[in-house]
Amino acid sequence: MEKIAFFDAKPYDRVWFDKLNRDFEIRYFESKLRPESVQLAEGCRAVCAFVNDDIGSATVNSLAKLGVEIIAMRCAGYNNVSLEAASGKMKVVRVPAYSPYSVAEHAMGMILMLNRKLHKAYIRTRDFNFSLNGLVGFDMHGKTAGVIGTGKIGRAFIDICRGFGMNVIANDPYPDTGSGINYVTSEELFRQSDIISLHCPLTNDTHHIINERSLSLMKPESLLVNTSRGSLIDSEALLAALNEKRIGGAALDVYEEETDLFYNDNSTKIVTDEVLSLLVSRPNVLITSHQAYLTREALQSIAATTLESLGDFFSGKPLKYEIKRS
Repeated sequence: MEKIAFFDAKPYDRVWFDKLNRDFEIRYFESKLRPESVQLAEGCRAVCAFVNDDIGSATVNSLAKLGVEIIAMRCAGYNNVSLEAASGKMKVVRVPAYSPYSVAEHAMGMILMLNRKLHKAYIRTRDFNFSLNGLVGFDMHGKTAGVIGTGKIGRAFIDICRGFGMNVIANDPYPDTGSGINYVTSEELFRQSDIISLHCPLTNDTHHIINERSLSLMKPESLLVNTSRGSLIDSEALLAALNEKRIGGAALDVYEEETDLFYNDNSTKIVTDEVLSLLVSRPNVLITSHQAYLTREALQSIAATTLESLGDFFSGKPLKYEIKRS
């Protein structure tokens, strides 16, 4: 039975992997995969990793020395993997689509909560404070939603927005002209949108796509939502825009310096990330800890696809979800 080293394991990860696994010995480790923890994979021909693991060249080279032949990313993104280092040494696979609805629905949930101050209302009423002062939101019907990235998640989000009676505009380097989506330039999107939601991968072109300039183009009441990758946003520029009241608010499920913070309980620690600490303190900022994907359906799909890829690899079959160096 082939052994799999499963890094950054959480209880909710194990549920579906344990239910669906029939062919492997999975060794679960709470540690993230990084150069310092590579040795945990000794004796394993495969590792299973996640979004905040450090799978740069040092990690890849150390894994190769241990005899690891495949890295199975149990997520869609792979910007944390050095494909250059892995090329010729080991295969890399991912889960390209698990549940676009989970992420799209979470994005809309964050918008509703931020706009209508539901989180604040909940806390107030727990103290029997039934005042409505400071809880005024806006009708979403008739407003313009700007969607950056129109893959499966972006399209699911567009459908939700249309259900609310919103006007939708979008930007994507590869527009689907037959989809009925109204594509505009990024500048037009920033200027026209009341709500901007990010649903694109992190690449060299999209790194800090939300920056000082793009923030300067946005409406002063606009809401910015990010359920994709933290580094799509220049966090310091966002904080400055919020402090200067140049945008209405931000809903963030990801953060560019989240690696050693998200997925962990840091409530008894002093968090020294000043930008994050300031963002958390702002009344018009809502932050969740990279949980947009976290539904039963998505976790089942992630486990099934990952185990399928590993099974195909060890059976010598073609890998449907292999990531190759471009």
